Amino acid sequence: MPTYDEKLRALEEQLHRDDPGFAAAMADGTPRSPREYRRRNAWLCMVFGLTALGIGIGIGHGLLIATGLVVSGAAAHLFDPQRGRRHGKNIQETPGNPRTD
Repeated sequence: MPTYDEKLRALEEQLHRDDPGFAAAMADGTPRSPREYRRRNAWLCMVFGLTALGIGIGIGHGLLIATGLVVSGAAAHLFDPQRGRRHGKNIQETPGNPRTD
């Protein structure tokens, strides 16, 4: 049976494999948000989509309007932090996520 220290070591190794930047920041004492809560790309896609939508409406160009709607919809999907877990990409052996074999 694994000891408490072995469980912590395994958890630390799993964290390092999942998000090495977050693990390094925690070790340095300057924590940053985990990968699933960083949404810079989602915001960039949303700004691009809404800009394309606005310009398309302004000049009356249907293809640009459609592009803006599609890109904005895709960007809205990127804001969901649990999007990978809903499609069977569960991280094994993490607290609160029991392993199913």
